[in-house]
Amino acid sequence: MSLGFELLKEDPLSRARVGVMHTPHGQVPTPVFAPVGTQATVKAVSPRELCELGASLILANTYHLYLRPGPDIVADLGGLHGFMGWDGPIMTDSGGFQVFSLARLRAVDMTGVTFRSHLDGSEHLFTPERVIEIQEKLGADIILCLDECPEPLDYDYNVQALERTHNWAERCKQAHTRHNQALRPGPSTSSGHGSGQALFGIVQGGAFADLRRQSAEFITALDFPGYSIGGLSVGEPKELMHEMLEVTVPLLPEDKPRHLLGAGSPEDIFEGVARGMDIFDCVLPTRIARNGAVFTRTGRLNMRNARYADDPAPIEEGCGCYACRHFSRAYLRHLVMAKEILGLRLATLHNLHFMLSLMREIREAILAGTFSALRREFLAGYEIIPHEARQRNREARSGRQEE
Repeated sequence: MSLGFELLKEDPLSRARVGVMHTPHGQVPTPVFAPVGTQATVKAVSPRELCELGASLILANTYHLYLRPGPDIVADLGGLHGFMGWDGPIMTDSGGFQVFSLARLRAVDMTGVTFRSHLDGSEHLFTPERVIEIQEKLGADIILCLDECPEPLDYDYNVQALERTHNWAERCKQAHTRHNQALRPGPSTSSGHGSGQALFGIVQGGAFADLRRQSAEFITALDFPGYSIGGLSVGEPKELMHEMLEVTVPLLPEDKPRHLLGAGSPEDIFEGVARGMDIFDCVLPTRIARNGAVFTRTGRLNMRNARYADDPAPIEEGCGCYACRHFSRAYLRHLVMAKEILGLRLATLHNLHFMLSLMREIREAILAGTFSALRREFLAGYEIIPHEARQRNREARSGRQEE
């Protein structure tokens, strides 16, 4: 196995926990938020800026990199680490969510998924074996099995999809070959391209407790080095997501990392951590930044709002990010309205700083035994936008592929 995990402390009042993952490209303190670098770049920021922000893990997308520039080119140029100039840990998803979001452009059976590229309409086939081959060429430290992410409320279809997901997990594990480097807890290692990879299994089952239990039991029996939970944070009510986590997480091994796919709003981070999740990834911080929205501890601000036209305050008082230390809301709004590139860069830097700093604060609170108090205080003062998850679901179902 090419991944080690140490559990350092558990919160006595919840399932929240602190740990550290050891990968071929360094250590990852958990719980952790992984900025999404879909096409081998976290939009609008450089690898140097990611380091300065304190990012310890990023996620790239197999579907997009398969279509452009192609896995062979990435492999020839040193894998993702060499290709994008990032020497820290990288995770790649299987591309399954993007493929299934294509709706009318794909067909699925037990063999895999046949789909048409959103770029040029060309036809392609993702089998479990092919997805593993692509991810091995991309060279990330953590890779994911191909799974099917169906509509969460259709029970009959979820039964069929679960059978495929389980079959594909077995085939992914059999096809995976780059897992022969053993790591022991200790100083970070940096073995470069060609090092081992950890393959995570994915638990599915929609919004149905019996299917979630069935999936968790099946996938954990395959003994992967880590586990992802998929099919949540795709538009279902928040309470239902919480319920499915409460059903699923206790069935996952305590000595292995747990990853919640696609969850990245501040409230989802707190609720996921409280239920025992270790890894989160989401495009939300960078996507809303490109639309002129920024996070604060009281909720989102829309910098297009005219009220900020002459506001001399920073985005958030006390924030230590580059944007808040040097610029006013008025200036940021001017940049956003003028469609200046600097505007989306500053908003992106702020949002990533906010999320990464919040995750560090959460880790420190768990270690200090004050996580439950922090969770109550933060959520009491944070205005949640109720339509956010539904909007993300509509975008996914419409086949939007810009991320």
